[in-house]
Amino acid sequence: MSREIAEIALFTTAAAGAATVLMLGPGVGLAWVLARRTFPGKAILETLVSLPLVVPPVATGLILLWLLGRRGPIGRPLEAMGIEVVFTSRAVVIAMAVMGMPLLVRTARAGFEQVTRRYEQIAETLGAGPWRVFRTVTLPLASRNILAGALLGFSRALGEFGATIVVAGSIPGRTRTLAVGIYSYTETGQDRQAALLLVVSVAIAFAAVLVSNRLAREG
Repeated sequence: MSREIAEIALFTTAAAGAATVLMLGPGVGLAWVLARRTFPGKAILETLVSLPLVVPPVATGLILLWLLGRRGPIGRPLEAMGIEVVFTSRAVVIAMAVMGMPLLVRTARAGFEQVTRRYEQIAETLGAGPWRVFRTVTLPLASRNILAGALLGFSRALGEFGATIVVAGSIPGRTRTLAVGIYSYTETGQDRQAALLLVVSVAIAFAAVLVSNRLAREG
């Protein structure tokens, strides 16, 4: 394996890991809210969370480009603070997190819905507050599904292409991921490098999905 291929694989794995950490807190919070709460607009929130699964990834990337660009509502204040996002590794991580979030939320939500409320009620009668009940009872009981969802989100982040190439481009050594690299090498006729990246990508994703499925079954 060439040094360039190894660098792309390491960068993609690190970016997908960072994206998983980024989506974990908001994803678990959304999953719990959708599993346990009923409120006006819940159907709209469910739809928004699932939207990246059905909207073309290129369209999601374009939305991120509008939001994070120098003239965008998020990009402009960041630019004023000297923080550049578009066409940097930060954009790669954000695109991966956005595309992986729905899988994390859906799997974690199933875990929260499977938790028996009786255990939580017992903890409440013993004087535990809502946060303590969540931290010591609900979260441990749903932990396998949460971890399975995190691995699914990580796998989705590994293979992300459309949103990433729009908002981060294909800059060698800076923003080129496994999926983007496969496309770039294929487009320029470098089939051997594309095949190597394909093998690496499939191997990592296979391992992550295998573990995720096992955790989900046990959960």
